[in-house]
Amino acid sequence: MTQRLNYVEQSTAYFKHLVAFSTALNDSAIEEGLRHLVEIRASQLNACALCVDMHIKQATLHRERALRLHHLAIWRESPLFSSRERAALAWTEVLTKLPEHGVPDELFEQVRTQLSEKEVSDLTFIVMSINAWNRANVAFKTVPGAFDAAFGLDKAQLQ
Repeated sequence: MTQRLNYVEQSTAYFKHLVAFSTALNDSAIEEGLRHLVEIRASQLNACALCVDMHIKQATLHRERALRLHHLAIWRESPLFSSRERAALAWTEVLTKLPEHGVPDELFEQVRTQLSEKEVSDLTFIVMSINAWNRANVAFKTVPGAFDAAFGLDKAQLQ
């Protein structure tokens, strides 16, 4: 795969703002492990090779179990995810692939049984962020692994 263009160089100011926005989400009410699962799942749905690669490496570095990462694509059928994780993944999927008539009330109510209002709100911003990254990297065919050394992801030893 050949990268189409380097959007970091072409739109440096916007890139820096998106990095700042994404970095600020590290202080959200959503714990790091769940953030990784959400970022991977949205990236899978959007077919973002760079982001799937990057977030699996990050999750691995933060000791996420390999089997759970393999099961993420089938999380509904897998017994490896908690009710809280399932709610967050369902919310991620509906916001990533918005239905024609919006988010169903039933899904929102289901998510609210597992997450506080603050957590649902913060999770929504996390999903917004990863979807923005997915769109840029899919549009410009950013090569998976391109930023491994810069982000210390080579330490995951998943080459």
